[in-house]
Amino acid sequence: MAYKISDACVSCGTCVGECPVEAISEGENQYVIDPDKCVSCGTCAGACPSEAISEE
Repeated sequence: MAYKISDACVSCGTCVGECPVEAISEGENQYVIDPDKCVSCGTCAGACPSEAISEE
């Protein structure tokens, strides 16, 4: 199951460098996770300082 980024995202970019498959990119208003690339490892969720990332 892919992870998603909620509106709690503060666009700090911490998650981008943590993603081992480069599934996270900067969206229009916040960062987004490509569900087709996400391998559900949870690394991004653990790194997010605002707890904005969770399983979909």
